[in-house]
Amino acid sequence: MRIISGTLGSRIIHPPAKMPYTRPTTDIAKEGLFNVLQNNLEFESLKTLDLFGGTGCISYELASRGVEDLTIVEKDNTMYDFIKKTSQQLNLQNFKIIKSDVFKFIENSDEQYDFIFAGPPYALTNIDDLPKLMFQKNLVKSKGWFILEHTPRNDYKKFTNYKTERNYGTTIFSIFINNV
Repeated sequence: MRIISGTLGSRIIHPPAKMPYTRPTTDIAKEGLFNVLQNNLEFESLKTLDLFGGTGCISYELASRGVEDLTIVEKDNTMYDFIKKTSQQLNLQNFKIIKSDVFKFIENSDEQYDFIFAGPPYALTNIDDLPKLMFQKNLVKSKGWFILEHTPRNDYKKFTNYKTERNYGTTIFSIFINNV
């Protein structure tokens, strides 16, 4: 796994060999996603939330591109420790790691974010609740983005705030924008 661009570009990250619930976003999909983001968002001013943090690769990429307010939520002990250790090795500032179940975090959160990314396990049975909860709980700021990573078996085109999707084979990023 590598950081694609920015101040930490080309840095190689070595995740743990055994990651029970984690499926890192491929470099090709991540590169495509960040091309879209680069053309639409001002990274330096974003307050971000990375749900189901996994290896932390999305947040490392955001930090490398200038995001200074990053929050990651991860419940697995191994992955939480890995993210914490890696963020320290990369000397990332303003990098908050929360050990929690994502749905509990959402239920109790009273903050808003400019950019939220969720890369849940593909087998998550209540994945369709995520786009609804983001906007019901008012987590996405006005003009903010929520991106959900999922497989082709899920379709969010008729969901409120759906904008578009990017397809990278078995990985799809559905993009939702708060137009309020």
